[in-house]
Formats: sequence, C-alpha cells, structure tokens
Amino acid sequence: MCRVYMPEPLPSTGVPLRTDGRLPGQLRPLRFQNHIAPYATGSTLVEWGNTRVICGVTVEESVPRWMKEQNVIGGWITAEYSMLPYSTLQRKQRDISKGKIDGRSQEIQRLIGRAMRAAIDLEKIGSRTIWVDCDVLQADGGTRTAAITGAYVALSLAVRKLMSEGKLKESPMLHAVAAVSVGVVNRQPLLDLCYVEDAAAAVDLNLVMNSVGEFIELQGTGEEATFSETELAALLALGKAGVKELLAAQQAALA
Repeated sequence: MCRVYMPEPLPSTGVPLRTDGRLPGQLRPLRFQNHIAPYATGSTLVEWGNTRVICGVTVEESVPRWMKEQNVIGGWITAEYSMLPYSTLQRKQRDISKGKIDGRSQEIQRLIGRAMRAAIDLEKIGSRTIWVDCDVLQADGGTRTAAITGAYVALSLAVRKLMSEGKLKESPMLHAVAAVSVGVVNRQPLLDLCYVEDAAAAVDLNLVMNSVGEFIELQGTGEEATFSETELAALLALGKAGVKELLAAQQAALA
C-alpha cells in the first residue's frame, strides 16, 4: 500500500522561495510504501523529497543477555542504521569494509532506538527483541528524521502482525513518534532542510516528538554561529507544526 502526503501550499508571505520551490514552513512531499520487505514483520519505504529510506522490523523471541542477568521484565527495541554505498553522490564505503561502524551511523541508530522505545510499552511485548533496521537508499538531507518517522510506521505494522498472530494480547503502542529538521539558512528559519540547505545552515536542529506534544530528543547545533532564544523559539514552532503534519501522514499510511 502506498500513501502519498502532499503538503498544502502555504499563503504567500513575500519571502523568496527555497531552492526546491517551497516556502519556509513547508515540508517536502512524503510517501510511505508499506510492506516493501515481505520477510520483515513490518516494513515501509519512506520517500521524503529525494531522501529514501527502507525501514524494516524483525522480531527475535529472546532478550539481550544484560536483561536476563538483571532480571529486567519485558522486551527490548534496538536499531541499526546504514547508508548504502550508492546513496550519495560519491560512493560511501560500507562500515563492514572498515571493520567498525562510523560515529555518525552509531549516533543515529542509537537515536532511532531511543525514539522507538519511547513509542512502546516494553513490558507488554514480552521477552522479545524488536530490531529496527533503517537503510538509506538515497540521501538528500534529513535521513535520520526520515528513518525515525518511517520506523514508527514499520513498528506499528509489525505490532499489528504480532497481534493478528496471537503473539500479543494487547497493543503495546503508546504515542506515535515522528521527527523533523529545522534550521537557519541566510538568517531565515526553515522547516525540513534538504541537503543544499543543510550544508549552508548556520543553525541545525532536529526534533523528535510524540503525538501528545512531548519532546523525546532535541539535537541543536550552531554551525560556526550562535543563535538566540528568539531564534530557538521560532525553530521550535516550525518544528512542532511540521511534526503535527508528519503524525497525520503516518496515520494516513496506517489507515
């Protein structure tokens, strides 16, 4: 099933259009193609502008050793993130060829794991480990936010399958989770940065939020610049509006 979300055109503000023709507070077109990986318990291909990420969920009927040793009740969710060699303009070397995962990939997969654990009641999934794999097919900015937003859809599909198979008695899902980037480019706050904007941003901020308006994580950086509290408030307002649209798109994809 394929669900396409096309952001509504915003009223003209007199602000010059961005490199891809969007207004400052406008998301890129978003599409979910569910069940893209038949052997996964749940999967979706999220196409967000020119960024494309496959998110697949698989389930193991066991928990990590540390949980057994510490007698922790319930299950666990963990994530892996990778960019395929052909996902960028210049070939990206596979982590396995370097013998270790690079720092950026490690940071992002930990972020995805934290975000998905915030979306689910771990005690209700039983003694299981849920793996969330996010593979970037094409990168044009916002791969981590696309991975998180798509991972929630894949996770929801996986839970539905587990329930239909009688492996879960009740849904462990808590609140929907989505993520978006915002930034300051040429002194203008912008929502959902593409690669060209991300590379030129003086301030870069990623928001991970849930459907009740709570923050799961904020990652903000001044790229050779500082930013004021007023600028931060403007970025947060843009981001919160963007997340609201993303949550609606997720629900449409799961309808």
